[in-house]
Amino acid sequence: MTLTFLGTGTSQGVPVIGCECEVCCSKNSYDKRLRTSALLKIGDIHILIDPGPDLRQQFLIHHVNRVDAVLVTHEHKDHIGGLDDIRPINFSMGSPIHIYGMRRALQVIEKDYDYAFQEFRYPGVPSFQLHPVYNDPFEIQGIEIIPIHVKHLSLPILGFRIGNFAYITDANFIPQKEKNKLQNLHTLVINALRHEEHYSHFCLSQALGIIHEIAPKYSYLTHISHEMGLYDEINPTLPDHVSLAYDGLKVEL
Repeated sequence: MTLTFLGTGTSQGVPVIGCECEVCCSKNSYDKRLRTSALLKIGDIHILIDPGPDLRQQFLIHHVNRVDAVLVTHEHKDHIGGLDDIRPINFSMGSPIHIYGMRRALQVIEKDYDYAFQEFRYPGVPSFQLHPVYNDPFEIQGIEIIPIHVKHLSLPILGFRIGNFAYITDANFIPQKEKNKLQNLHTLVINALRHEEHYSHFCLSQALGIIHEIAPKYSYLTHISHEMGLYDEINPTLPDHVSLAYDGLKVEL
């Protein structure tokens, strides 16, 4: 099982348009962050997590030509804004893309991409099949996915556990019963926006607190803003088993 971080930035990405801070002006590729997205490869199965608005660029960079399923954490545009760019995958695979998420998020997808769900569809539009996710585990081609219900301020959103790996982004609260689903992890991916506390995202200290509590073997921080600071300065200060993720990072799970 291999995880590729396609993007590790916030809704604005890094650099931020018009910003001239040292991070946004950095020449280090590790400081340049497309919107948060990840690709999980399990054998021959390719599972995309969050098709954000940079998806076309991410697929071209990483030569992605197959997607068997999409996991959607929530309906904010930085997490579903690239769905239309999946069309070439539809054409090459000759099949619809299966999308899994909360019913509320799927309803937004139906509204925003209504042309993909019409009875008489314009030739060339993307083809999706929507699958609501509730509390129970579900399967994608024999792979068990355990939904993790977390909060993004007051908005319920999904994290996902697959085997001994879990992926959580845009959270600022994880109920204890959901933390119980995260025991005995090898690898945890979790959001950490910046150093200062934020109303709807974990900051760095809060994310490290969750990591300490859950105690995975390794952890990677994602959904990082330019306010976090330079990669080369911040990453060495983290615990040995914790790293800032960066665009293009591949992790064997």
